[in-house]
Amino acid sequence: MTKNIFIATAEPYSGKSIVALGLVNMLLGKTRKVGYFKPIINYDPKEKKDVHIQTIVDYFSLPVNYDETYALTRQEAMRQLEGESQGQMMDTIISKFKKLEENYDFTVIEGSDFVGEGAAFEFEANVSIAKNLGAPAIIVVSGEGKTTAQIVNSVFTMLRNFEAREVQVLAIVANKVKQDQAADVKELLTLQLPKNAILAVIPEDKGLLNPTMKEIYENLGGNLLFGEEYLSNQVDNFVTGAMNVPNFLRHIKDNVLIVTPGDRGDIIIGSLQANISTNYPKVAGIVLSAGSIPEEPIIRLIEGSQTVVPIISVNTGTFQTIAEIASIKSRITTDNTKKIQLAIDTFDKYVDVQALDQKIVTFTPEGITPHMFQYQLGKWAKSEIKHIVLPEGDDERVLKAAARLISQEIVNLTILGDASSIAAAVKRLGLDLDLNKVRIINPAQSEFYDDYVETLYELRKNKNVTMEMARDLMTDVSYFGTMMVYKGHADGMVSGAVHTTQHTIRPALQFVKTKPGISVVSSVFFMCLPDRVSVFGDCAVNPNPTAEQLAEIAISSAESSIRFGIEPRIAMLSYSSGTSGEGADVDKVRKATEIVKQKRPDLKVEGPIQYDAAVDPVVGKQKMPNSEVAGQASVLIFPDLNTGNNTYKAVQRETGALAIGPMLQGLNKPVNDLSRGCTVDDIFNTVIITAIQSQNN
Repeated sequence: MTKNIFIATAEPYSGKSIVALGLVNMLLGKTRKVGYFKPIINYDPKEKKDVHIQTIVDYFSLPVNYDETYALTRQEAMRQLEGESQGQMMDTIISKFKKLEENYDFTVIEGSDFVGEGAAFEFEANVSIAKNLGAPAIIVVSGEGKTTAQIVNSVFTMLRNFEAREVQVLAIVANKVKQDQAADVKELLTLQLPKNAILAVIPEDKGLLNPTMKEIYENLGGNLLFGEEYLSNQVDNFVTGAMNVPNFLRHIKDNVLIVTPGDRGDIIIGSLQANISTNYPKVAGIVLSAGSIPEEPIIRLIEGSQTVVPIISVNTGTFQTIAEIASIKSRITTDNTKKIQLAIDTFDKYVDVQALDQKIVTFTPEGITPHMFQYQLGKWAKSEIKHIVLPEGDDERVLKAAARLISQEIVNLTILGDASSIAAAVKRLGLDLDLNKVRIINPAQSEFYDDYVETLYELRKNKNVTMEMARDLMTDVSYFGTMMVYKGHADGMVSGAVHTTQHTIRPALQFVKTKPGISVVSSVFFMCLPDRVSVFGDCAVNPNPTAEQLAEIAISSAESSIRFGIEPRIAMLSYSSGTSGEGADVDKVRKATEIVKQKRPDLKVEGPIQYDAAVDPVVGKQKMPNSEVAGQASVLIFPDLNTGNNTYKAVQRETGALAIGPMLQGLNKPVNDLSRGCTVDDIFNTVIITAIQSQNN
């Protein structure tokens, strides 16, 4: 079951607050702890609080603090989007949302409002947020001022955009549709939407659309002269009081707002009398234009009246005042319980609540986005802090990564090298690295040196390693770091920024050795593509694996995939798909696939299969229509190192994907190798996955 749902629109004033109120009300009937989150709010809370958030939280008495309900202000979000810092924006949103989500059984997420500058960025940002939060969507389209064709086109444009990003849409709401269009809109959409789609067409309702006197007062910014207790009056019509009284009275309609200059005492008194007369409709309020107020006798008459509607004085002229009133968009506010209840009743009336509830119960998010993956990695690592050794303390990138790791309290670290040199480098680089929080060891001067030498000698003497050779080897940082892991003085090791792959992993192969039942050490990269994370193996260790080794690599990669929250759908890659190809290379992949099926019948595996058929849903369906893997593979196993290494680098460079790894799999304890061209981010991420690996040991 999903734990969240995203309410999205592509235009301002769509009426998504009706959906939000109805949805929260529905959920509170099923679970006690419902959270509310709006990733991007319009104003700095110090200046003005978000109306939607306040209404939802206050009306339902949700146990959530205002500061927890949002991640960024609109200004902050636009600044990051325009500065091409969408990744930073998304990380902030995910981090804030996950902290909130942990405390609730279900969280309703409301998309942004599309008011002000930057609306061009906004729709794509909302789709991306829904994708990254793993939330299915309810899309809301406004019918206000649109033809039937325009409403239908708006629905399908939104639907296509969400589906293109693999965000599942649970329901479509066409809101504020004119009464005489509603039947046609419903019929046309029902004919074209999938049969299982939940569709709600909500006709426009004056009770929801029209503003209250309080909203008019706040928007016009005038002076309230009388009638504060009636500010909740709803305004359904307005008229200009610029004619004689008998003529004016003919224009009064129910819940009318009268706009007239303040010196028109006859219109003012006539309006107040009409309001208390059973022969005339109710008057909502009066706005006095042009900065004038009634003369003293009129004021005295009003003060002595028992029932007085709100009377507001403004400085603007009559026509400008009317234009400003006409442009006011009503918002459902905390104090307007009548409108809140109407919104909930409207939702219940037009939305198939039972069908929506069933979809929520059965929805399971598919896949994981790169931002979610990285957030989850940090969370996993922090859940059980592990001790990682970094042998290459003389490399600036290692020290920079160490500073980030320590400041975020993700791991405990030992850095190998000369303490004074490392301290000098930290100072020179201006790093915020508290050296009291890391352990720095010079191998040759370590208290463990003699013990490590003795242990290495005992482990390798039957391989012709002498005591003198053991002493020499133990001054090597790779051997010393690996021995720390072997002896339990560290939980894992990350090296290779300076040293070769062989230099890094040779000691591990010599005495850490492989897990029982594993004959081959292999590697995977977590390829963080724009909208998903895939596992690539083996791209770093085995030049030309046999069919048996390839099968073992596939099984190890699937287990790594599961450990890191990615559902494994294994594609055994080749230059041919299915039974079409022949040759030794294809036969090897075919045989490896059969071995995987025999050893692990619980795993979804397909092979041989070409890369495009493995990852492209359209090609996959064409070439292998009955496959559970084709078009949606998450674990891609390459037939040899040449293919794997070149492919991961090509994908990384051409798509801008983040490649985390390589992560070695099959060893008794985690030792991971870096590329000598690695970045600080690469080291940072590899240390985190090493810490997570060590949690299983």
